[in-house]
Amino acid sequence: MQVAIIKYNAGNLFSVDYALRRLGVEPVITSDKELLLKADKIIFPGVGEAETTMNHLRANGLDLFIKDLKQPVLGICLGMQLMCRHSEEGDTDCLGIFDTDVCRFLPKKHEDKVPHMGWNTIGQTCSPLFRGFGKEEFVYFVHSYYVPVNVHTAAVTDYILPFSAALHKDNFYATQFHPEKSGKVGERILSNFLNL
Repeated sequence: MQVAIIKYNAGNLFSVDYALRRLGVEPVITSDKELLLKADKIIFPGVGEAETTMNHLRANGLDLFIKDLKQPVLGICLGMQLMCRHSEEGDTDCLGIFDTDVCRFLPKKHEDKVPHMGWNTIGQTCSPLFRGFGKEEFVYFVHSYYVPVNVHTAAVTDYILPFSAALHKDNFYATQFHPEKSGKVGERILSNFLNL
C-alpha cells in the first residue's frame, strides 16, 4: 500500500511519518502531484498558521488539487481546519471540503486556558476511524481554534464548549487531535484509516 504525506510549509510531518513506520508502513513525504495521485491513502497533517499555510497551498496549486482527491484523505489538526470553509485565524478562506467554519476559543472562566493543550476524551464517535472504540478514549490536543459541532462531526470533545474532535465526509476524514501523539489510541485510529 502506498501512503503519501502532503509536504508543505507545516510542522509535524516527521512525527506522522514515524507513527506510520511504527505500524509497518513506509510513507512518502511529497508535494509531487503525480506521486500523490498514485497513493492509496493520503495524510494532510499540519502544525502552523492558517493564513500563511493557505497562501502556500494556493501558490503551489495544492488547494484545488486536495479538494479533488478521490482516495481516502486524513487531515490532522491544522490540516482538519484547512479542510473547512473559513477560519477566524487570519480571516482566511480555506478549502471548503467541510461546509463549516473554524472559530477561536474564547475563555469563559479563569481556568480556561488557550491553547487547549493536553489529553482529553473523545466521545459520540461515528466514523470508520473509530472502529473498535469504547465510549470514551483519551487523545492528545494542541490548538487555539476549533470547529463547532456540525453535520460532518464524527467525534466530540468538550473543552470550554463541545466541539468537533473529528470530521468525516465522503473520502475525507479529519481529526483535530494528533493521532501520531496519542499512544495506542492514536495508533488504532491510524491503523483504521490505513484499513479503510
